[in-house]
Amino acid sequence: MAIGRFLTVIAVVSAALTGAAGAPAVADHARLPLGPGDLAESRSTVELQRGVTLTSIVRGEADPTLTWTVEVAVPGGDGSPDPDNPPTAIADRQHAALLAAELGRRGFTARVEEGATPALADFAGGTLGCRVRIGSFADPVAADAMLAAVRAGGFTASRVFTGWDGASSDRGPWRLEVLTIDPRRFRGDLVASYGPDLERRETTSALAAAAGATAAVNAGFFVLDPQAGAPGDPAGVGVFGGELLSEAVNGRPAFSFRDSGHGADVVRLRWSGSVADRHGTRLTLDGIDRVPAKIRNCGGTADDVPTSRPLHDTTCTDPDELVVFTPQFGALTPAGPGVEAVLDRHGTVLYVRAPRGATLPTGGRSLQATGTTADALLRLAVPGERLQVRSGLTDEHGRARHLTPSTMIVNGGPELVRDGRPHATPAADGMVRPGDPSFYYGWASKRNPRTIAGIDREGRIVLVTADGRSTRSLGLSIAESAAVAAALGLCEAVNLDGGGSTTMYADGRVVNMPSDATGERPVGDAILVLPER
Repeated sequence: MAIGRFLTVIAVVSAALTGAAGAPAVADHARLPLGPGDLAESRSTVELQRGVTLTSIVRGEADPTLTWTVEVAVPGGDGSPDPDNPPTAIADRQHAALLAAELGRRGFTARVEEGATPALADFAGGTLGCRVRIGSFADPVAADAMLAAVRAGGFTASRVFTGWDGASSDRGPWRLEVLTIDPRRFRGDLVASYGPDLERRETTSALAAAAGATAAVNAGFFVLDPQAGAPGDPAGVGVFGGELLSEAVNGRPAFSFRDSGHGADVVRLRWSGSVADRHGTRLTLDGIDRVPAKIRNCGGTADDVPTSRPLHDTTCTDPDELVVFTPQFGALTPAGPGVEAVLDRHGTVLYVRAPRGATLPTGGRSLQATGTTADALLRLAVPGERLQVRSGLTDEHGRARHLTPSTMIVNGGPELVRDGRPHATPAADGMVRPGDPSFYYGWASKRNPRTIAGIDREGRIVLVTADGRSTRSLGLSIAESAAVAAALGLCEAVNLDGGGSTTMYADGRVVNMPSDATGERPVGDAILVLPER
C-alpha cells in the first residue's frame, strides 16, 4: 500500500524553503542545521492516525565535489562480525605515514589526512588521528577496481564516500523520517516490543505487522555476535509492559514512556537485584535474562573486566555471576558450566542442576550461577524452599523508578539534547574508547544511519530516522544528530541503535532505506504505534 493512500495530507513544504518569492515561510530555527544555509529543504507530513503524524524531510542535493575513495585500515584492525563496528581506520601521523610509504613502494599513490571531530558536551574533540586513502573517483566502479588491487596487495581496505566524513561544507543530500505522537490526541497504544522472546531477533516491520501496528521504529542496542551473548538480547535496560527483562548499562541514558504516550523522558538508570531465602541470607544478582559472564556494553558490577563503566560495543566479562532468567528469555536458558536453580511461579525451588540449561515451568524463573557464585547458590537454593527475587531501577539521583504495567523503557546512548540544547555525552556513555580513537572516528565522528528518540516542549514523543551510508542520504554524525534533534524542537533526546538497524515503518511498509546490503536487519526490540482501542 502506498503511504498516504488513505491518509490525510496535512502539509507539504516544497524546496522553495530556500526563500524564493511566494514560498511558504519557515523560521530558520526549524530548518535542519546540515550543510550550508542556502540548501533547499522539503517537508511533507501525513497523519497516520489521530495524534500520530509522519514527516518526511529531504535537505540538500547531490554534491559533485564528493567522491569515492579507498581507505586503507591500520594493520590489526577490529575483527568483530558486527557490521556496524568500525574497523581500525586511523592512527597517529607517524604510523599513518609509514603505511602510506609502504603503499607507495607497492605502486599506490596514498595520502595522509587528519581525522578531526567537533567538541561535544563531555568530549574535547580535535584531531583523532590520521587516515590513509588512495584515489578520488566519481564512479564507485572505478573505486572498486582500486579497492580490489589494494586488497590483492595484502592490505585491509574499504571503499568509502567522502560525504560520510562529516564536513560542514557538504551539500547533502539528507533524508529523515520524523514520527510524532501527541498524547493529547493519541488514543492508541505505544509499546516496546521484542517479539516472541528475547533471544530471537525480528525485523522492525515483522514486529509491527505481527502487532497490527500503524507505525514503528527500531529501538535499543542488542547483542548481535553470538560470542557476546544471546543474539537479540537487549544490551542495556529493557522494560516491556512494566516487566523489567534486561538490566541497565548503569548510568547510561534510556528512553522511557507510558503506553498512552504520556510521561516520556530521557533518564539515566542504574539497576540492582538480589535473591534471599526465608532466613535472610542474600545474594547479589549480576543480571537479568542474559548469558552469564558476558556483559554487552559493560556498565555492570565493580568486579567486571575490563571496566564497570559503560563501554560501547564491548563485552565485559566476570567469571563469577548470578543471573535470573524469566520465561520471556526463550525456550531454553543458556547452557554451560555452573549451577542452575529452577523456581516455580511462587519462587519455590523445584530442583537444582549442573551444568546450566533448562526449560522453565509456566510462570517460573531460574537462577544461574557461575564460578565461585555456584557454591553460594547451592547453599541458598534448597529444593522445597522459597526464594525471594528482587530487582529494580533507580535514576541518577538515587530515586526508585516505579514501574507499572504501562511502563516501557528502551536503552540508548549517547544523550543528545538536554534542556532544548545539544548536549551529546559520548564519553560518559562509553563511545570514547581509551587508546582506540578509530572506534570514535567510525562510530561517532563519521556520518551513519541514526535513530533518535525524544520529547518536545509540548510533551509530544518524536522518533526520528536518518538514512545513511549511501549517496542518496549521507547520514549524521553524533554532533549532527544532537543539532538536528534540537532543531526539531526536542527538549530531551537520546540516540537509539543506528547503522543497519535504523528502520521506520508506516502504513504497512518500511518507509526509509535500511543500509545493510541484505536489506532490513532483524533487531532486538522496536517501538510500535498501535491503532486506537
